[in-house]
Amino acid sequence: MILDFGVPASRLHPRVAGASPGASRPGTRWCRGHRLGDRVGWITRFGREPDTIADMDKRLILVVDDEAGLRRMVASYLASDGFDVVEAANSDVALRLFREKQPDLVLLDVVMPGSDGFEVLREIRAESDVPVIMLTARVEEVDRVVGLTVGADDYVTKPFSPRELTARIRAVLRRSKTPSFRENDAVHFVGLTIDPARREVLRDGEHVELSALEFDLLAALSSAPGRVFTREQLLERVWGWDYFGADRVVDVHISSLRRKLGDQAADPRFIATVRGVGYKYVAEAR
Repeated sequence: MILDFGVPASRLHPRVAGASPGASRPGTRWCRGHRLGDRVGWITRFGREPDTIADMDKRLILVVDDEAGLRRMVASYLASDGFDVVEAANSDVALRLFREKQPDLVLLDVVMPGSDGFEVLREIRAESDVPVIMLTARVEEVDRVVGLTVGADDYVTKPFSPRELTARIRAVLRRSKTPSFRENDAVHFVGLTIDPARREVLRDGEHVELSALEFDLLAALSSAPGRVFTREQLLERVWGWDYFGADRVVDVHISSLRRKLGDQAADPRFIATVRGVGYKYVAEAR
């Protein structure tokens, strides 16, 4: 099958423009004007005019799935919805393309030959806070909890509708670019300093490495010390009003945040659980 979407180089994503199929590495295939085989790592860009995708600023999505049919269907749908897309069918290609192309978001399948999605996610998290959405055909809650604990921003269970997938992607991308504080001044609490301008957290003077989502969650709670936030309120403030997931995701990220802050649920220094309701920030300002 010969495909030519007629996309001029000027309309390609900056990380895609200037490249050519002839310059691609082995195992990489470009979509424009070339036969598509069972290769991994080809990039496609077609569909809407630039002014209809300005809100996403030509975001680049890395789709990682060993099922060629599903992977290409997702890539085609995302491309038609205004995204640039690069595909990978295994963990090695995924990590190479992640480092080379620096995507704005990664769609990552859990079950793949070789290293599974969790291992790939761990390697990504060691290098970057790029948003990651896990794709899984397994419905066990433990898989979702593991993915969220390792550092996933969201998960989608197969089968899924293309509309739901793009809605989740846009919600995660908006969240990753939305600052948690309007003020730029650092906020000082007993034992903890939160610096919104630098998006940094210091615990007893020591830097605490948080993901973008964990920082936003801490920012939301600490914006009103003593106030009880329900899980639904935190989902709306941190994940976004159009988030589709269950409120269990809040508990998983609170647990991860506590661990990184050295906090204990039984004897909270920063975040307290209000049983049956939600959470509140309990550290005093100084």
